[in-house]
Amino acid sequence: MNIELLTLSEIVDVAGQAGNFTVTVKKNPRYIDMDKCIACGICAQRCPKKVDDEFNMGIAKRKAAYIPYGQTVPLKYVIDPVNCLYFTKGKCRACEKFCPTGAVNFEDKEEILDFSVGSLILSPGFESYDPSGLDFYGYGKIPDVVTSMEYERMLSAGGPFQGHLEKRSDGREPKSIAWIQCVGSRNTNQCENGYCSSVCCMYAMKQAIITDTHIAGGGEQTIFMMDLRAHGKEFERYHQYALEHNVRFVRARPHTIDPGPGNSGVTMRYVTEDGRTMKEDFDMAVLSVGMEASDDARRLAEKTGISLNHYQFAQTSSFKPAASTREGIFIGGAFGGPMNIPTAVAQASSAAAEAARGLVSSKNTLTREKKYPAETNIAGKEPRIGVFVCSCGVNISSTVDVEAVVEYTKSLSNVVFVENNMFSCSTDTQHMMAKAVAENELNRIVVAACSPRTHEPLFQDTLKEAGLNGYLLEMANIRNHNAWVHQQEPEKATQKAMDQVRMAVAKARMVQPLDKLEVEVTQKALVVGGGPAGLSAALGLAEQGYETVLVEKTGQLGGNALNIRKTAKGEDVGPALREMIRNVEANQRIRVLKNARLTTVNGIVGSFSSDVEADGKTEHIEYGAAILATGGRETVPEQYLYGTDSRVMTHLEFDRELADHAGRVKQANTAVFIQCVGSRNEKRNYCSRICCTHTAKSAIELKEQNPDMNVYVLYRDIRTYGAKEDFYTKARKLGVKFIRYDPKDNDPEVYQEDAGLKIRVTDPILGLPVAIDTDYLVLAAAIEANEISDLLSLFRCDTNQDGFLNEAHPKLRPVDLAVDGLFMAGMAAYPKMIEGSVSQARAAVSRAGVILSRNRMYLDAVKSYVTEQCDGCAVCLDVCPYDAISLTEETIDGRSVKKVSTEAALCKGCGLCEATCPKQGIQVYSFTNNQLRAQVRAALDLRN
Repeated sequence: MNIELLTLSEIVDVAGQAGNFTVTVKKNPRYIDMDKCIACGICAQRCPKKVDDEFNMGIAKRKAAYIPYGQTVPLKYVIDPVNCLYFTKGKCRACEKFCPTGAVNFEDKEEILDFSVGSLILSPGFESYDPSGLDFYGYGKIPDVVTSMEYERMLSAGGPFQGHLEKRSDGREPKSIAWIQCVGSRNTNQCENGYCSSVCCMYAMKQAIITDTHIAGGGEQTIFMMDLRAHGKEFERYHQYALEHNVRFVRARPHTIDPGPGNSGVTMRYVTEDGRTMKEDFDMAVLSVGMEASDDARRLAEKTGISLNHYQFAQTSSFKPAASTREGIFIGGAFGGPMNIPTAVAQASSAAAEAARGLVSSKNTLTREKKYPAETNIAGKEPRIGVFVCSCGVNISSTVDVEAVVEYTKSLSNVVFVENNMFSCSTDTQHMMAKAVAENELNRIVVAACSPRTHEPLFQDTLKEAGLNGYLLEMANIRNHNAWVHQQEPEKATQKAMDQVRMAVAKARMVQPLDKLEVEVTQKALVVGGGPAGLSAALGLAEQGYETVLVEKTGQLGGNALNIRKTAKGEDVGPALREMIRNVEANQRIRVLKNARLTTVNGIVGSFSSDVEADGKTEHIEYGAAILATGGRETVPEQYLYGTDSRVMTHLEFDRELADHAGRVKQANTAVFIQCVGSRNEKRNYCSRICCTHTAKSAIELKEQNPDMNVYVLYRDIRTYGAKEDFYTKARKLGVKFIRYDPKDNDPEVYQEDAGLKIRVTDPILGLPVAIDTDYLVLAAAIEANEISDLLSLFRCDTNQDGFLNEAHPKLRPVDLAVDGLFMAGMAAYPKMIEGSVSQARAAVSRAGVILSRNRMYLDAVKSYVTEQCDGCAVCLDVCPYDAISLTEETIDGRSVKKVSTEAALCKGCGLCEATCPKQGIQVYSFTNNQLRAQVRAALDLRN
């Protein structure tokens, strides 16, 4: 309702200033009337012109009348004038002739539109590197050399091969596949992309693991890399998962790819780390291409008047990571540099928060509330069930015989309408679903598609638009729980889909309308933690007009940043941090409580309350949303003579040494850095992410102060992701020596000899031991989350096995916690630099603002309720994780009777109470015992 979507459009000019921009947009002609197009696809079927399909990376063909892919938004066709025969040769018009709705309009013209806006967010994305110019890799000449983007489409069930891998040379299934990393990244010889693209190592591992499931017998997957950059949350475990799936990792950069024997496959030549020249045959080679700024993005920067960095990505700062160089214009996603999906989503939310900050005075003046028709009363009516079976492109239909499922479903009792949809979640299908409800008087709906976790709200909204209660819906997850896990058994998968649909129909017969719970929203916020993330979150909330309480457990604001001199981008931390603290303490909407801790938490999203103990006094606060920015800390090393030799320091300690005793450091002859101290091991099975960059910066500083100083870095993998690769490059140019070690076979040995501090390690290239006398040994100690077990129990949220807060969804909701109304930011979520902490904090502000901007909100109606069978045994009280159940006592006929009661606002509908109750005294709406029993009986309804 509040989003106007302009496709085929581009910005021409931006005039004005923050708060009052005039944006001129050119809207190119679609040649299809969007109001008339029903996405039937007849225009594409009849179109005779075939061209390379950009979405499928040129592997497949599309027509001149087309949609990019099946879930395009909006799902409306477009005519490509560059390739259309009518526009190029003045003949054809077959699409116009056969279109059943008269939607083709060859007279369509471009439009110039002006919009008055207060802020802009630019998210033009990136383009993948084109390796055509690298003749030694044979791309474009050897058919079995493909880019990672092409291979992604080959793997996809919705791609040109429907997920069945085949070699482009001979059509046979490949058995051995090699990935070459850093193609178009970390490369200044063949291109100017000296940065790391951040995502390639992980997507190569993902592709290798998925390949294992696509090839009969699993095949052989090999990844050639310089460093393995698994620097994100849970990434290190994913690397180990890949090793368990027999993915081979080779530390080499192949220099030549030739056609394989008989011009099938490839022959690859490379040099191993110990200097051996190798020649190896593979069925396919995948070039892991990196990200780079597109020409469109560069032109957009020119039109909007913002500056780019030396890699042509948008220029930003660490303390304002979403702000461009022009006030009022903000950056979202990979326009600011290479990043993965969770980071891009968080960055977009951060940009939204920044954009909203300048629009506070106009908030809610142009918003429109979506209105639904009156609900149809279904009381006393026989169930009339409509079933929509989704093909999901070929995600489902390539494994499950969807038509067979449709035919079977027609035989089920109370089913009066069955339809197969290519994409049930697409916009046009939603309209057709609503139309089917009206035309067939449907009063229950079953959608056999994908996960209700992601799509149930969409289909509930469709029901509401059709005049039905949103809870008259049941979903059968025939994609995630069937097609995706039974690809090798299509017949059994089809039978299972029938079982799933039959079970869903059995439950649908019994579902009833439910009303959502309405709560008043307390338009105040709580922030826990006073480091850069907490400070940024508090400021962001206050700037949007919300009163905020900032709780800091120590007597000082600033967190770990108090110990950091410069950001990764070279900015001085001290002045920026002091300014942030001053702004927080001076803001009248922010109350800062130091030496404080929460002692109680009650309530639900939109209406929390807590007692806070601060400086010996207890204060009661109320708030609608909370952001946990509880931070992390540098661990105390347990090895390498730390604590017994004053010359052995952690990173932060060495930073203080550089600040307080610069002259002494400058006179040193040698400094050694050891990476991954306490990280990437059994105790802390993750990468601490910031250490490699910190080490490279410190090493550069030492060499710039004293070029004659010997500086060594002992590392496992150098993980200077993104533009931070510049530090690694510069350090090598300055003469810093990098020596790789393996903690299992070649762990550095640190010892004292004749009052000297020595390190012994084996150089993997020379294959010889190296002994180093050093004046300083700096340990890259692991970063771990602060201890917050008390908060976890109060808020009932959880952490991963490493102690970092768990997000609700790693990609779609990267700053939300599983508990509604709670958000996270900074190192409480995972180790990150100041820039990442501030960005995530602002993202949390944006997400919290969705709640706080409302006067009231509605909660899910799936809640527990007490029945007449309750005898007050109170077993359910012991298992309820949300304290939503209490024991009450009342007098009936002169005797005392105990029963339980539920607080719907606190209940999450988890069902533990229902599962525990021996007498069906407490149940959960939409998951009653009778409904579940009906599903079980349907599941046991064996076919002849």
